[in-house]
Amino acid sequence: MNIYILGVAFSLVFLFAVVDLMRRRVLMEQYSLLWLGMGIVILLVSMFPQWLNGIAVAVGIYYAPSLLFLIGFLFMLGTMVHLTVVLSRLTKRTVRLVQEIAILKAELADEGRTRTEDADQTRTMVALQPTENSK
Repeated sequence: MNIYILGVAFSLVFLFAVVDLMRRRVLMEQYSLLWLGMGIVILLVSMFPQWLNGIAVAVGIYYAPSLLFLIGFLFMLGTMVHLTVVLSRLTKRTVRLVQEIAILKAELADEGRTRTEDADQTRTMVALQPTENSK
């Protein structure tokens, strides 16, 4: 089997897998763009291998497969930066939510104490009022 056909088949399976993950809502659209882009790059390089040689010569890389490693490395670096940004954003949101929950719990506890104190005062006032029998 020709390696180029294998590359095209792999990239098509990869693209279909990413689209299926998006369809089933396992992978969100904003994150799938990176993977779709990488799948398209793999598909193009598999279909037109001469482009890889041309780009490698233009960039000054003498061994074209080294360009594939560079592209893969840059893709993974970009993915890591993107996920780090997302993780930082989620961490900030989590801290904010925890703080808001703590404030709400404190307000509920304070409201509960106020209601208990009001009920105690009402009971005390009722107990101190003269009853009809005592008149």
